[in-house]
Amino acid sequence: MSRPAKIVVVGSANMDLVVRAEHIPSPGETVLGGEFAIIPGGKGANQAVAAARAGGEVTFVGRVGTDAFGGLLRAELEHAGVCTHTLKSDSQAPSGVALIGVSEAGENAIMVAPGANGRVCETDILEAESVIAEADWLIVQLEIPLEAALCAMKIAQKYATQVLLNPAPAQPLPYSFLKCADVITPNEHEALTLLGRTAKGDEDMESVAEELVGLGIGTVIITLGAKGCVAVRKNERHSIPAPEVKAIDTTAAGDCFSGTLAVAMGEGMKLEEATVFALHAASLSVTRRGAQPSLPTRAELVAFLAPN
Repeated sequence: MSRPAKIVVVGSANMDLVVRAEHIPSPGETVLGGEFAIIPGGKGANQAVAAARAGGEVTFVGRVGTDAFGGLLRAELEHAGVCTHTLKSDSQAPSGVALIGVSEAGENAIMVAPGANGRVCETDILEAESVIAEADWLIVQLEIPLEAALCAMKIAQKYATQVLLNPAPAQPLPYSFLKCADVITPNEHEALTLLGRTAKGDEDMESVAEELVGLGIGTVIITLGAKGCVAVRKNERHSIPAPEVKAIDTTAAGDCFSGTLAVAMGEGMKLEEATVFALHAASLSVTRRGAQPSLPTRAELVAFLAPN
């Protein structure tokens, strides 16, 4: 593709309040933490920044509050090169906030207060119809109301814009909703939730992906953390290992994968090549702390992919 991939992200923007500690507390347990940081995040905003840094021409559709966090979230998106003219400032709700605990092993636990993200509505989406119509790919997730996400996907279908659905946070979804996506990118837990079950021992995630494709979803890519991912569509199967890295913080790794994947596919990469590209971006992101600060640039990703 001679021009940048045009990406529209409809989703959430949160300010992440991050505490680092030796381990994630169990219910009822208090853990004395260490470093505290305030970092821009939210699944939608993370995916938008990831796509922009990967070389996409990105527009973000969503809502933030008129509070200080809202101004910071907008400024960080713009600094990354994301167009925010369809990002509304909502005076009726605060900006979304995520409370994140990160262990020394790089694992995280997250609680989200949606704030203005919960007020993203069909009117917001309809006002962005022309932008979605001109895009190569639309990315949506589940930190905004399902009605808004569905409206965006249906508009994309109307104009033959490809749809990438990251079905996170995990929740059951009607198959009619899932079928509006061309590609879905769940993790293991999210994939099983879509099938209405929980993990029982070691699941064959390629078989899980095949089940989801059998429901009418065109392409299913299940991310497996340090184990890589499986990518399945009709008559095509790939099991792709992740490059070996030292994980410091896995926050936003899945968002990095989805945002970079949309750019790769928008540039015309085939499924396996695009998945490898996105997987390397996600692997690079876990070697850094924070959500958006961890997301690699195109130059960093190309260097990481280069043979030694």
